[in-house]
Amino acid sequence: MGTYNILRGEEMKRIAMLAAATGLLSMAAFAETFSGTVVDVNCKGKDLASHTTKCAVGCAKGGYALVTSEGKFLKFDEAGNAKALAALKATSKEKDLKAKVDGTMDGEVLAVTSIAIE
Repeated sequence: MGTYNILRGEEMKRIAMLAAATGLLSMAAFAETFSGTVVDVNCKGKDLASHTTKCAVGCAKGGYALVTSEGKFLKFDEAGNAKALAALKATSKEKDLKAKVDGTMDGEVLAVTSIAIE
Protein backbone atom coordinates (compact mmCIF):
# COMPACT_ATOMS: atom_id res chain seq x y z
CA MET A 1 0.00 0.00 0.00
CA GLY A 2 1.21 3.44 -0.89
CA THR A 3 1.27 6.43 1.34
CA TYR A 4 -1.49 8.95 0.67
CA ASN A 5 -1.11 12.61 1.32
CA ILE A 6 -4.39 13.99 2.53
CA LEU A 7 -4.75 17.74 2.28
CA ARG A 8 -6.25 19.54 5.19
CA GLY A 9 -9.24 21.84 4.80
CA GLU A 10 -7.13 25.03 4.91
CA GLU A 11 -4.73 23.71 2.26
CA MET A 12 -7.68 22.81 0.00
CA LYS A 13 -9.09 26.33 0.40
CA ARG A 14 -5.75 27.88 -0.57
CA ILE A 15 -5.49 25.71 -3.67
CA ALA A 16 -9.07 26.53 -4.69
CA MET A 17 -8.48 30.27 -4.21
CA LEU A 18 -5.26 30.12 -6.24
CA ALA A 19 -7.05 28.29 -9.06
CA ALA A 20 -9.88 30.84 -9.07
CA ALA A 21 -7.46 33.78 -9.11
CA THR A 22 -5.53 32.22 -11.99
CA GLY A 23 -8.77 31.79 -13.93
CA LEU A 24 -9.76 35.44 -13.40
CA LEU A 25 -6.35 36.65 -14.51
CA SER A 26 -6.57 34.51 -17.63
CA MET A 27 -9.96 35.99 -18.55
CA ALA A 28 -8.72 39.53 -17.92
CA ALA A 29 -5.72 38.93 -20.14
CA PHE A 30 -7.99 38.49 -23.14
CA ALA A 31 -10.04 41.64 -22.51
CA GLU A 32 -9.09 44.58 -24.71
CA THR A 33 -9.97 48.24 -25.04
CA PHE A 34 -11.19 49.36 -28.45
CA SER A 35 -11.58 52.97 -29.60
CA GLY A 36 -13.71 54.26 -32.42
CA THR A 37 -17.12 55.58 -33.32
CA VAL A 38 -20.35 53.96 -32.15
CA VAL A 39 -22.84 53.49 -34.96
CA ASP A 40 -26.10 51.62 -35.36
CA VAL A 41 -25.80 48.74 -37.82
CA ASN A 42 -28.34 50.36 -40.16
CA CYS A 43 -26.00 53.33 -40.73
CA LYS A 44 -22.86 51.30 -41.43
CA GLY A 45 -20.86 52.98 -44.17
CA LYS A 46 -22.39 56.44 -43.73
CA ASP A 47 -20.52 59.58 -42.63
CA LEU A 48 -19.71 58.71 -39.02
CA ALA A 49 -18.73 62.23 -37.92
CA SER A 50 -22.21 63.55 -38.72
CA HIS A 51 -24.11 60.47 -37.52
CA THR A 52 -26.45 61.70 -34.78
CA THR A 53 -27.32 60.30 -31.38
CA LYS A 54 -30.99 60.67 -32.29
CA CYS A 55 -30.52 58.43 -35.34
CA ALA A 56 -28.53 55.85 -33.35
CA VAL A 57 -31.17 55.66 -30.61
CA GLY A 58 -33.96 55.47 -33.21
CA CYS A 59 -32.26 52.54 -34.96
CA ALA A 60 -31.57 50.53 -31.79
CA LYS A 61 -33.39 47.41 -33.03
CA GLY A 62 -30.69 46.78 -35.64
CA GLY A 63 -27.96 46.69 -33.01
CA TYR A 64 -24.70 48.61 -32.65
CA ALA A 65 -21.07 48.39 -33.62
CA LEU A 66 -17.81 50.23 -33.19
CA VAL A 67 -15.97 51.46 -36.27
CA THR A 68 -12.26 51.78 -35.49
CA SER A 69 -9.92 54.36 -37.01
CA GLU A 70 -8.64 51.54 -39.25
CA GLY A 71 -12.18 51.07 -40.57
CA LYS A 72 -12.83 47.75 -38.78
CA PHE A 73 -16.52 47.15 -38.08
CA LEU A 74 -16.89 45.43 -34.67
CA LYS A 75 -20.50 44.36 -34.15
CA PHE A 76 -21.64 44.24 -30.51
CA ASP A 77 -23.19 41.26 -28.76
CA GLU A 78 -26.71 41.58 -27.28
CA ALA A 79 -25.41 42.78 -23.91
CA GLY A 80 -23.24 45.31 -25.74
CA ASN A 81 -26.25 46.57 -27.67
CA ALA A 82 -28.06 47.26 -24.40
CA LYS A 83 -25.00 49.00 -22.92
CA ALA A 84 -24.55 51.09 -26.08
CA LEU A 85 -28.19 52.17 -26.04
CA ALA A 86 -27.94 53.20 -22.37
CA ALA A 87 -24.71 55.14 -23.06
CA LEU A 88 -26.29 56.89 -26.07
CA LYS A 89 -29.35 57.88 -24.04
CA ALA A 90 -27.11 59.23 -21.26
CA THR A 91 -24.76 61.30 -23.43
CA SER A 92 -25.21 64.98 -24.17
CA LYS A 93 -23.29 64.64 -27.45
CA GLU A 94 -25.43 65.10 -30.53
CA LYS A 95 -22.98 63.59 -33.06
CA ASP A 96 -19.41 62.32 -33.54
CA LEU A 97 -20.02 59.46 -31.13
CA LYS A 98 -16.45 58.51 -30.23
CA ALA A 99 -16.21 55.82 -27.58
CA LYS A 100 -13.94 53.47 -25.68
CA VAL A 101 -15.25 49.95 -25.43
CA ASP A 102 -13.86 47.19 -23.22
CA GLY A 103 -14.53 43.62 -24.27
CA THR A 104 -13.34 40.52 -26.03
CA MET A 105 -13.73 39.37 -29.59
CA ASP A 106 -15.85 36.23 -29.91
CA GLY A 107 -15.46 35.32 -33.56
CA GLU A 108 -16.83 38.29 -35.50
CA VAL A 109 -18.72 39.76 -32.51
CA LEU A 110 -17.41 42.05 -29.77
CA ALA A 111 -18.58 40.86 -26.34
CA VAL A 112 -18.83 44.23 -24.58
CA THR A 113 -18.09 44.55 -20.87
CA SER A 114 -18.24 48.38 -20.77
CA ILE A 115 -18.68 51.36 -23.03
CA ALA A 116 -17.96 55.05 -22.50
CA ILE A 117 -18.95 57.74 -25.00
CA GLU A 118 -16.21 60.38 -25.01
